[in-house]
Amino acid sequence: MTSVISTQAAAKLPDGPKIPAIIQTILALMDQFGSLERNYQKYGDIFYTPKSSLFPAFVALSDPKAVEKVLTANPRLFEVGKQSSLAVRVLLGDNSLVLLDGIEHQKRRKLLMPPFHGERMKSYGQTIVDVTKEVMAQWQEGKSFSIRDYTQQISLRVILRTVFGLDEGERYARLEKILTAWLNIFNSPFNAFFLFFPVLQKDFGAWTPWGQFVEQKRLIHEILQSEIERRRHNPDSLGEDILSLLLSVEDEEGQPMSDTEIKDELMTMLFAGHETTANTLAWAFYWIHYRPEIYQKLLAELNSLDENADFNAINKLPYLNAVVSETLRLYPVVPFLSRQLKEPFEIMGYQFEAGTALLPCIYLIHQREDIYPQPKQFKPERFLEKQFSPYEYLPFGGGHRRCLGYAFALFEMKLVLATVLSQVHLELPFQRPPKAIRRGITFAPSGGLKMRLKKQV
Repeated sequence: MTSVISTQAAAKLPDGPKIPAIIQTILALMDQFGSLERNYQKYGDIFYTPKSSLFPAFVALSDPKAVEKVLTANPRLFEVGKQSSLAVRVLLGDNSLVLLDGIEHQKRRKLLMPPFHGERMKSYGQTIVDVTKEVMAQWQEGKSFSIRDYTQQISLRVILRTVFGLDEGERYARLEKILTAWLNIFNSPFNAFFLFFPVLQKDFGAWTPWGQFVEQKRLIHEILQSEIERRRHNPDSLGEDILSLLLSVEDEEGQPMSDTEIKDELMTMLFAGHETTANTLAWAFYWIHYRPEIYQKLLAELNSLDENADFNAINKLPYLNAVVSETLRLYPVVPFLSRQLKEPFEIMGYQFEAGTALLPCIYLIHQREDIYPQPKQFKPERFLEKQFSPYEYLPFGGGHRRCLGYAFALFEMKLVLATVLSQVHLELPFQRPPKAIRRGITFAPSGGLKMRLKKQV
């Protein structure tokens, strides 16, 4: 009798929103965080949406134990679903690391890991500081500006120099201009619809968002291809940048990466390493200046450094790390992870069939009152007082698919914040907290977040 009851319980699916998946998607595109919170309040730690013609069945999970079970399961149980990864696929290309499965993912990850860790990563410190100072030089005393516009400039220029080894000249200027225009195409919730609904992906010319996107992407690929060919034909031009590394690596069978594979990985680094870092930095600048006591604590910590301290010493500062960590808790790079099942899987007493997308929800986990008391409050001290498990705090994902560039992103953000705070004094013209609005598949502060360079008295 007991086994019959347990089988029936396992066969039962969790409750969830009754509205069609397409309407849920529209609501999420317009207000992702609000939509998730409403569902959590109504359905709790797990809610389910059945399969539709456009989307697979999916289940959102915000219980750390459930997330641990997903992230520690055998990777062979999952695949990257074509429907659930459509927006990413359109942006980055089919050969991006984030879209590879199984052995292919493992092999590519191994090839790409060296530049993002260890001494090679630390060698980029001076570039990050130099770029930050260049961008800061554009600020004028007493004049308001969008801090996100400038964090975007910083993160993009860092990538152009560390990934491409481009410092100046025509190729540098052209790529910076086109990439900025490309990333700005989906800078509103409305334009983001084109990424998630294939029916809208029709090229009707440059006057439509999709037409602009297709043309800008073509131009970017054209530039990337010419740069790849230039390096291949001139081995002496290979340097310490990441593109040079991609051109020189070989897998275990001695095979180099193809031009298409390299271009898709470059697109991934351009997007993942640029847009996400720019947004997080903008949020961090807001909270540091909205809360004067945080600003003062950071300044005291930076001033405590020895004058000969290196970039690694800045990277290890505990309060600076806590501020960045709390920023990523409140505004994770993506709201959830996705693991699509290849075979049935049991979790939280429910049995899910193959094809179901399991969505560990980073945003909702980071908002749990039992883990983060007063979760809406910006409190860096949380990360000084407690060590959170990788299933309670996962801003860069987790498991074998954790973001490859997470260490580089943290390193860059800390150096940018330290450089700006130690050189100039910014202030907020307006105290009103900005809203998080969708930019493609990421989230940025509304209005770019206005700041002002304080006049020297």
